[in-house]
Amino acid sequence: MWGECVKPRKERPVIGTLMAKRAIAGAFDALNAHDLEQFMAGWREDGMFVFPGDIPESGTYQGKPAVAAWFQRFFEQFPEIRFELEDVCVRNSFDLVGNNVLAVHWKQRLTNREGWTSENSGVTVITVRGGKVAAVRDFLFDTGSTFRRSWGVA
Repeated sequence: MWGECVKPRKERPVIGTLMAKRAIAGAFDALNAHDLEQFMAGWREDGMFVFPGDIPESGTYQGKPAVAAWFQRFFEQFPEIRFELEDVCVRNSFDLVGNNVLAVHWKQRLTNREGWTSENSGVTVITVRGGKVAAVRDFLFDTGSTFRRSWGVA
């Protein structure tokens, strides 16, 4: 059962939730800034990333180098990225050892390298083990024609 859902900028008294919220905000700030090094600093060496859809970039990426390569392509495809966090839900609000599951509801506005701008929203489910990201699974609202066009797929 989920412990607590919080707005990203609203303070709550439970320390596990505060720690998770701060880490998640920092990770999405790094994405917005195209800061691959900062973003990947929180990942385990055996981390896994799952991206939905039916485009060449869709699929499962296993290991920190493969995940980093995917995000590098993401930054190249989208010179302008803006994620806004809507909600952060934490399974264990009292976690102090870094073993948790978080669900992040977000909105995004992306401009691709051709100058085309699109918006989407989704949920990212993050599994943390030992204080590092072990698995990330993205669930996007729109994986149809707008999604494919933003990635440059006809």
